[in-house]
Order: sequence, then structure tokens, then C-alpha cells
Amino acid sequence: MVTGPDFFRELKRGEEDQVRALLLDAFARPNEADLVEQLRKSRAIAGEMVLPADGRIVGYAALSTMVSPKGWLCLAPVAIHPEFQGRRNGKRMVGMITSWAQATGQTLVVQGHRDFFARCGFGPIADGFTSPYPLEETMIAGPAKAKVTNLTYPKAFGT
Repeated sequence: MVTGPDFFRELKRGEEDQVRALLLDAFARPNEADLVEQLRKSRAIAGEMVLPADGRIVGYAALSTMVSPKGWLCLAPVAIHPEFQGRRNGKRMVGMITSWAQATGQTLVVQGHRDFFARCGFGPIADGFTSPYPLEETMIAGPAKAKVTNLTYPKAFGT
């Protein structure tokens, strides 16, 4: 019998090591796993979502609080275990997060593959913003109402 992933849910206490292992498998380098640990340590994490399957974590997404604009969140990192990639698990997970942002009036910022994130509900950021990261790789979801046009990420993104 073929089994697939369970429903997405919040990370439970004690699953942090599984998330680290997933991030190392998905990215083949420690950068994203170290970022998550720094975000947790600095209390910048606003939420962590996981996709369990076969008794392990095979998908992960973190939301962290932006320094500026106030109230905005950053989606990073997003990871799906290599064995579960190509099955639309990442699109479903990110799509659920962007749907939540639209429904609650929350603005999300993401850096990454424009084509993928556009299929998940993100759009290009408006002209006039400044960021330490390339704006051509910056996308947003949600209402994006802000008087501040400088994107300032949590300190952990600079470490």
C-alpha cells in the first residue's frame, strides 16, 4: 500500500532535530538549518509548519517577524525532503500559507524562485521598496499596505 504525507500542522516541541535533518537533506548545506536555529534563539519565529509522513517530518516552512515593515512576516526557509519533491507538496504547503495571509490580511515576503512562488499565490513587490536582497527575487502575498518601504529582515538572516 502506498502512503502519502499527512496533513500540514504546527511543529511540536521535540521535533526540532527532525527539522534540522530535513533542512540538511533538502539543501545539502547547513545554512538554512542554522538560520532556523538563530531565528528560534532570537525569538523571531512567528510560526513553524511541518508535513509529517511515515513517522517523520518531510516538509517544513517557517514564518518570522520582519523588523520592517512592522507586522509583516517573512517565509523562509521552505523545504520538502528530496524523496517527496515533485509531488506538489511544497506548492500545497506554500499555497495554504498564502491563502491564510489573504484571509487574515497578513502580508508575507519571500525570496526565491519566482515561478514557483507565483504559482503559490505570491506576486511581485511594488516599486519603491529597498532590501538587502535582490528585489527581482522578492515577492509578496497579502495586502502589502505599509508606509515604510524598507524591507528589514530579522538579524538572523545576516548571520
